[in-house]
Amino acid sequence: MNPEPSEYDTESVPTHPSLAPLRFLIGRWEGAGVVGYPTIESAQFGQEISFGHNGKPYLIYSSRTWLLDDEGRIGRPLAVESGFWRPQEDGALEVVLAHASGITEVYVGQITGTKIEMATDAVVRTATAMEVTAGKRLYGLIGTDLGWAFDMAAVGQPLQAHVSAQLKRTA
Repeated sequence: MNPEPSEYDTESVPTHPSLAPLRFLIGRWEGAGVVGYPTIESAQFGQEISFGHNGKPYLIYSSRTWLLDDEGRIGRPLAVESGFWRPQEDGALEVVLAHASGITEVYVGQITGTKIEMATDAVVRTATAMEVTAGKRLYGLIGTDLGWAFDMAAVGQPLQAHVSAQLKRTA
């Protein structure tokens, strides 16, 4: 008996037809970006993102980030999030993200070629999680790189720039 393929196995499992608009995301991406907010000091960070599939009509997403020092050396871990990207008809997109910090977000958005814009439809948090009330995300190809930006409303602050990065596809 053959073992089941990994949920991130993009080689042996055919891609579900509904994933066609998101195929450009499939794989592993690494790079660096900038994080800042009125309540925290701006800093550079490193990031690794993975988009995989298991033959079902959704992408399996995971992201982890860490601080970078002035010389680009890896420092302490920052955020971890995982979830599912569910393309719908007519370029619509539903995304469910869970953060290790106790926050879960539901995004709705639109896929236009290799650009994705989405905003929170719901944000839920545990009693000990930071107060986050809204978010907007933008993802897209910049040449062959994946660029993304995240605007956040949290801790009494209005929706504003929080994180952005540019990532390169890895093997």
